[in-house]
Amino acid sequence: MFCRESLSSLQTLSVAKSFSSLFPKQSALINPISTGRRNNLPRPNLRRRCKVTASRSNVEQEGNVVKEPIQKIKVKGYITAQEEFLEGITWSRGLDDIADIRGRSLLVELISAKTDQRITVEDYAQRVWAEAPDEKYECEFEMPEDFGPVGAIKVQNQYHRQLFLQGMELELPGGSVTFTCESWVAPKNVDPTKRIFFSNQSYLPSETPEPLKKYRKEELETLQGKNREQVGEFTKFERIYDYDVYNDVGDPDNDPELARPVIGGLTHPYPRRCKTGRKPCETDPSSEQRYGGEFYVPRDEEFSTAKGTSFTGKAVLAALPSVFPQIESVLLDPQSPFPHFKAIQNLFEEGIQLPKDAGLLPLLPRIIKALGEAQDDILQFEAPVLINRDRFSWLRDDEFARQTLAGLNPYSIQLVEEWPLKSKLDPAVYGDPTSLITWEIVEREVKGNMTVDEALKNKRLFVLDYHDLLLPYVNKVRELDNTALYASRTLFFLSDDSTLRPVAIELTCPPNINKAQWKQVFTPGYDATSCWLWNLAKTHAISHDAGYHQLISHWLRTHCCTEPYIIAANRQLSAMHPIYRLLHPHFRYTMEINARARQSLVNAGGIIETCFWPGKYSLELSSAVYGKLWRFDKEGLPADLIGRGLAEEDETAEHGLRLRIPDYPFANDGLILWDALKEWVTDYVKHYYPDDKLITSDEELQEWWKEVRTIGHGDKKDEPWWPVLKTQDDLIGVVTTIAWVTSGHHAAVNFGQYGYGGYFPNRPTTTRRRMPTEDPTDEDLKEFYESPEKVLLKTYPSQKQATLVMVTLDLLSTHSPDEEYIGEQPEASWANDPVINAAFEKFKGKLQYLEGVIDERNVNVTLKNRAGAGVVKYELLKPLSDHGVTGMGVPYSISI
Repeated sequence: MFCRESLSSLQTLSVAKSFSSLFPKQSALINPISTGRRNNLPRPNLRRRCKVTASRSNVEQEGNVVKEPIQKIKVKGYITAQEEFLEGITWSRGLDDIADIRGRSLLVELISAKTDQRITVEDYAQRVWAEAPDEKYECEFEMPEDFGPVGAIKVQNQYHRQLFLQGMELELPGGSVTFTCESWVAPKNVDPTKRIFFSNQSYLPSETPEPLKKYRKEELETLQGKNREQVGEFTKFERIYDYDVYNDVGDPDNDPELARPVIGGLTHPYPRRCKTGRKPCETDPSSEQRYGGEFYVPRDEEFSTAKGTSFTGKAVLAALPSVFPQIESVLLDPQSPFPHFKAIQNLFEEGIQLPKDAGLLPLLPRIIKALGEAQDDILQFEAPVLINRDRFSWLRDDEFARQTLAGLNPYSIQLVEEWPLKSKLDPAVYGDPTSLITWEIVEREVKGNMTVDEALKNKRLFVLDYHDLLLPYVNKVRELDNTALYASRTLFFLSDDSTLRPVAIELTCPPNINKAQWKQVFTPGYDATSCWLWNLAKTHAISHDAGYHQLISHWLRTHCCTEPYIIAANRQLSAMHPIYRLLHPHFRYTMEINARARQSLVNAGGIIETCFWPGKYSLELSSAVYGKLWRFDKEGLPADLIGRGLAEEDETAEHGLRLRIPDYPFANDGLILWDALKEWVTDYVKHYYPDDKLITSDEELQEWWKEVRTIGHGDKKDEPWWPVLKTQDDLIGVVTTIAWVTSGHHAAVNFGQYGYGGYFPNRPTTTRRRMPTEDPTDEDLKEFYESPEKVLLKTYPSQKQATLVMVTLDLLSTHSPDEEYIGEQPEASWANDPVINAAFEKFKGKLQYLEGVIDERNVNVTLKNRAGAGVVKYELLKPLSDHGVTGMGVPYSISI
C-alpha cells in the first residue's frame, strides 16, 4: 500500500508532467518524493505575484504640482494551516500541488484599520513546509507606508480541498500582528468569496475602527444566512447559524413506531437546536427527514482534525450504531438477565468473545482486547474505579447516600421544608397526594435522635423527590416492553458527621381503569425479607436518579440549553467582540456533539430510548422538566444550591454561602471554581465595559441576549426571571453562569459516568420487574422467597441494555488527547491584551490552588463523603487531567 506522502507525490508527478508545457521552468523543480516537505520545496521565481493596485496613479499630478510616489515597505506573513484527515490522498491533491508550484495556494489581502483603502494589498501565499497534518505558508506584501495598522485579512483558498486555517502572523515594522483564524476555509470553486479574519485586537461595536465596521457587519450577515442564494438543506461548507425545533429525532418515514412529537413549542417547550434545512417527512410534514449522511452544523463547529480522528471524538458517536448490533449478535439471548452476579463480574475479568472481522478494534481500543493470531477478539471492560476500590460498596446504604453528594448526580438532593411530603398533582387523576412516609417511620429510623419537628427545624431531612415528575408517565411507560416504572421519594437524615442516612423509599403507581392507586414505603431491613425488599426498592429509586441524571442534569441543562447561546452568539456577536472571545472557548464542539447525539443517542430507537426507563418518552419527559423547572437565573451554582435548600446566603461564610451539609464535595469544590470563574469574568467585563452605559449601548450584545431569550429559549420568553443587561453585574452574572454550565456543571455530571455507572448494579438505567409486593401472584411470591437474587437480576437491565450502556459510558467518559482544559492556556486574544493576560494568569493561579485543595480534602478522613476505606475520591472538578477515562478534568466546553 502507498503511504499518504508517496501517493500524493505520484499524483503530483503525473499531473505535473501533464502541465509541463505550461510551466517549463517549474516542472524541473518537482521532487516526487519530497514535494512540500520541510526544506525541500524550492521557492520558484514565478510565485512572486504580489499585487498592488490603485484607484489612481502612484504618481499624481494636480495642476503644476507633482506628488511624490507612495513609498512601499515589504511585509512578510506566515500562515499555519491543517488539511482535513485523508484529504491528501484525494484526486484533487495533484491539482493542488500544481497550485503550490505556481505559487497560487492562498490569496491573502490586507485590510487597513486606519483609512478606507484606495489601494489593494494582496499576495499569493506559497506553501513552504508540510508535515501532515500541519502546513506552513509564506507571503510577502508591498504595503504603502501610510497604510496604517492592519485590522483584518481576507483569504481565498485556491486549492481544490478545504483547509483548516489556524492563524497568520504579519511582520510589520512596528511589531508583529497576529490573526487567530481557527476556521475551515472552503476551496474557491465551492465558495469564491474571500473570508474575513480580524486581528486579535478586540473591539466593542462603538469603538471599532471605521474601515472595519462594514466587514464586521458583512460577516454577521453571512453567518445569519442573509447572503445565502440557494434554498433547501444547508451544505457542508456553509457557515449559517439558525434555529429549529427538535423535529428530527423521530423517523416516521422509516417506521411508524419511530414517530415522535415535535419537541419545542407550546405543547412541548424546549430550547432550540441548529437548523439543517432538511426536507419534511412524507408521512408527517411537521417532522424532518433523517435520510443518510451527517446532520449539518456550521463548518467551524465541527471537530478539529485531531479531535475528529480521535476515537473519543467524532468517530465515537458515528461508530456506536454499527458497533451495537455486532455486540448484540454474540449474546446468547440479549433480552435475558444476567444469570448470576459472577456473569456481571466476568465482563471485567474474562470478557465476551467477538469475531475478528467485526471491525471493532480500531473504534473501541480501550475495551476490545486483541488476541494476537487467535480467531477472536475479546470485549473486556476496564473495571470502574468504584469496584476497584471496594467491590461491595454499591450494596451499602451509606454509599447510596454518599453518591447523592459526591457521585454522578449531585444536582437532585434537596432539603425537606414541609411535612408531610405531599404531591401537587391533581388527586382526581393521580390519587391520594399525601405520602405514606409518616412521623413514626422517620422517628423509628433515626433511632430517637430527635423528633420530626426537631429534624425539620434543624434542617436534617433531605429528599430525592421524583414523585410528581414520574407519576404522569408511569402508566404510559409500563405499556412498553420490559419496563416497570414507579414514582419515587427517597428520604435521608443528616447525621452529625455530615453523612446522609437513608430513612425510607416510597414507590407509587397511579390509578388506572383496572386498579386503584398503589403505593408502599420501604425502610432499611432488619431481617432477610425486609432487606431484600429494601434492596429492590433502592434499585428502582437509583434507576430513577440515573435516568434523571442523563436526561435532565446532563443532556437538558448542559448540552441542550447551551446550544441557543452558541447560535445567538455567532449570529449577533462579531468575532472581534470581547464577549464573543470570552465565551468562544466555552462553545467549542458543542453543536457538533449535540448533532451526533440527535443521530444516535436521543433519537427514536437510539441508545437512551433503548436502555433508559423513559423509553420513547425520554425527550418528552425532559421537555416537561424544562417547561416546569428550568430557569436561567437558577443555573449558576450558588443560585442552584440556594434553590434546593442546600445553602443559604451568609456574608460571613466562605463564598458568601453557608452549606446545610458541610461535607458536600460537589458544592465545596464547585464554589471555589465558581468564584474563580466569576472573578475572571469580572476582571474581563470591567476592562472592556468600565461604564454601564457601554453595556446598554452595545447593540451586538443586546441583540445577542435578546435572541437567546426570545428565540433560542423562546418558549420561555415571557418569564419574569430573565436577567436584563443594564449593568456590569448583570453581564458578569450572565456570562459566569454560561461559563459554569459549560465547564464545571458539565464536568461534574459527565466524566464520572463510567466510574460510577460502568458497574451497572450501582446505577441501573432501567428496571424491568415490579416489586414483589405489588399485586403478586403465587408464582411471583414463590420466586421471591426461594431465589430473591434472581428477582433482583431480572429487575436489572437485560444483558443487551447493560452492555450497550457500559460501552457508551466508557466512551463518553473519555477525555480526548487534544482536550482544552479550563485555565490551562489563554486564548490568543486574551494574551494580546496585557491587562486581560494578567487577569487570566490570576485565574490560572486560582485553579492551581483548587487542584491542591482537592488533593488535601481527598486524604482528610474526617470528610467521610470523599475519603475513607475504599471510598472513591471526589476529583470530578479537578481542572486538569490526562487523556482517557480519569474521573477528573474540567474542559472549557461541552465537547463529549
